[in-house]
Amino acid sequence: MAGRLLAQGWPVHVCDCLPERSQALARQGATAHVLAADAAREASLSIVCVVDAAQSRDVLFGAGGVADAMHLGHSVMLCPTMAPADVEAIALQLRPFGLHLIDAPMSGGPVRARDGSMSLMVACPQTVFERHRTLIETLSNKVFRISENPGDGARTKLVNNLAAGINLVGAAEVLALAQRMGLDMAATLDVIAQSSGQSWIGSDRMRRAIAGDLAPRAHMTLLEKDTRLALQVAQDLGFHGPLGAHARDVFAQASAGGLAQLDDAALLQWLSRPDPPG
Repeated sequence: MAGRLLAQGWPVHVCDCLPERSQALARQGATAHVLAADAAREASLSIVCVVDAAQSRDVLFGAGGVADAMHLGHSVMLCPTMAPADVEAIALQLRPFGLHLIDAPMSGGPVRARDGSMSLMVACPQTVFERHRTLIETLSNKVFRISENPGDGARTKLVNNLAAGINLVGAAEVLALAQRMGLDMAATLDVIAQSSGQSWIGSDRMRRAIAGDLAPRAHMTLLEKDTRLALQVAQDLGFHGPLGAHARDVFAQASAGGLAQLDDAALLQWLSRPDPPG
């Protein structure tokens, strides 16, 4: 995302827990900082791209956090996938600072973030959106205005990621079956990708899995977290679907089984074991 903004001529201040990432962006023209507060000091919008709610709170409200430096009317764009209740709580925590929250979880991965084609699911007051529309639309040509209520972006992302998790487990399962049948997995995936079984995440991840490329673009633990959060929301609402819990359990089992730090494409490896978990 930072690379996209730099390529489009935006001034970008960056801070990362791994200094080498900030320095890499500095070589592209960004200004690197050690503290999140320093990165936020001259900005009108701070974009938080971390893993979860705990990291978001640390970046915003921890020592040297963004809230220490932002001025009245500053906005925070929150991009991680997290529980809607956490987004709503963070929005309330920002109010005493006079800060606005843009609930904007993203989908698409680093390649689509870099070329501006990732999806952003935006929930915030319309006046706040209009103030930052140009920047948001620079980041993404697929901006979905969900509502004016922070938390609704998170709800939409959890629904999307639960669908992604279900589709990915399904794709890995059927290719593991194809392999057991003695079929060529690449040829089988070619058929699926052009037929009724097609899903974007299934094709994307299974191509890598067949090639043995499990270097993490999206760690197994991310969809493990996201499917778990989606099922927690469903449980709170008294909703019980037939597939989500099974997908959640497969990601949890694969992570616990030693695949946590691999790409989630490693589900094919997990389900191709001689006696895969039920």
